[in-house]
Amino acid sequence: MRIVLLGAPGSGKGTQAALLKERLAIPHISTGELLRAAVKANSPLGQQAKAVMERGELVSDAIVLGMLEERLNQADAAAGFILDGYPRNPAQCDALDQLLERLNQPVDRAVQLDVSEEMLLQRLVKRGADQGRADDSPEAVRTRLGVYRDQTAPVIDHFAAQGRLTRVAGEGTVEEIAERIVASLRQ
Repeated sequence: MRIVLLGAPGSGKGTQAALLKERLAIPHISTGELLRAAVKANSPLGQQAKAVMERGELVSDAIVLGMLEERLNQADAAAGFILDGYPRNPAQCDALDQLLERLNQPVDRAVQLDVSEEMLLQRLVKRGADQGRADDSPEAVRTRLGVYRDQTAPVIDHFAAQGRLTRVAGEGTVEEIAERIVASLRQ
């Protein structure tokens, strides 16, 4: 199964993807983790991405799509994947559709995790303090939520128009949310 997890920063995509990875035995592909690994490795791509991420802005489409294509071509993704962090805007939806068509791996389901903005801010600021992540400072979080509202939310419409969207309440315990997602995938 090929799944795209959607939701604002802090909606729990990564947490839920880790649970789904185990239940479905397919890889969790996080563009955020791909980018952070490049930053940690201090590669040229990582250096470019670091400055952008620390400002709470989005890394260029070309960089992310190239990294994503490389990852999807790995053997463990042949049976399916859980993608989070991409696509973030309608142009990326089109680019992802083209990439997945070329790879013969179309998206089966997009799952939107719905979480209130107040809860998102609380979760991200706490994560930033706990993990020392510069991209989760209060200022960067506010910027990212604004970017999400303005640019990323239309992605939901893209998958809805394709008949592939399921909305899931993203507040509650981790297990309650996971059960809602699994139930939505069974439908």
